[in-house]
Amino acid sequence: MEKNKNRVFTVSEWRDRMVEHCEPKLSFSGRTRDDYRNWRRRFKKEFRRLLGLFPDSVPLQSEIIERKVFPTYLREKVVFDSERFMSVPAWVCSPIKSSDTGKHPAVICCHGHGHGKDALGGILSNGKPGVDYQKRLAVELAENGYVAIAPDWRCFGERREPPEHLSHPRDLCDLAHITVESFGYNLLTLDIWDGMKTIDYLESRNDVDHSRIGCVGCSLGGTISMFLSAADQRISAACVSGYLMATGKCSFSGTCGSQTLPGLLALGDRAEVAGLICPRPLLIQIGEYDSTFPACHALKEYERLQHIYRTAGIDDRLGLDRFDGCHEIHLAPILEWFDRWLTERRTDD
Repeated sequence: MEKNKNRVFTVSEWRDRMVEHCEPKLSFSGRTRDDYRNWRRRFKKEFRRLLGLFPDSVPLQSEIIERKVFPTYLREKVVFDSERFMSVPAWVCSPIKSSDTGKHPAVICCHGHGHGKDALGGILSNGKPGVDYQKRLAVELAENGYVAIAPDWRCFGERREPPEHLSHPRDLCDLAHITVESFGYNLLTLDIWDGMKTIDYLESRNDVDHSRIGCVGCSLGGTISMFLSAADQRISAACVSGYLMATGKCSFSGTCGSQTLPGLLALGDRAEVAGLICPRPLLIQIGEYDSTFPACHALKEYERLQHIYRTAGIDDRLGLDRFDGCHEIHLAPILEWFDRWLTERRTDD
């Protein structure tokens, strides 16, 4: 008997069919500023609904547990509480110029998959100094006058599950997503919450200008940077590297339980989420040879995002860095972007 070629048996093919026939209710198609304003109001409300439950806020009870002075910057390890049963460890790299005693702009550095916050602070998995695809970004920012904070997201770095909790090799993000879902939470939302509490911590520091806070990350870090910046208006400027691409174009290897927002494709996609950052400045980085988020697909989603900024009348606040590289941070344009947008007090939303 001949097999019916229209039948579907695998999740990947089911996904492709669903994406092909999906009609998002709030995909942006406006032509005027009023269209943009009306869309933004509606999508922002639905975005908040999709994020779901946030934990109850608790006092930070922050403490510095390690401090080391380098020739060009100061590195501190800090810990603060984000909810009743969770604490967040983070590296804070800050300028060390003896004559510099004022308030600095600050940047949240969001790590990608790997060993957590350490690489952003210039530390490799073996504990030695080194550089990976994230280019020790927190150190570079500190050396250029910023207070840079790099927290561990859930399942990474010091928040990684110990080996005895893992009887079989599994993706920790997927397991954590299933676990927190049992209590009514979404893992991405909990990471966003930890990011919000990271901003609270920055605002508690005497060396930070609260009106000049940026956010940047690559890969999973790009996910967190985009969603956190969309959710929290206190972020004045952002950079999303190696992430902006239509959800349906991502392979199974290009996503995980830390990057999932249930119900998003019924309303829009990543361009719409990034569109909530508008009218604030946003830089998108696309590596020409990025095999995880191929440039040909990423550029199509960027064009949709560009339409949002243009319709809002501020397309000069959206930047594209299409660089000769792969799945990695492209350092110089990030420094230039934050120098451009975090040097003066932000006056609009």
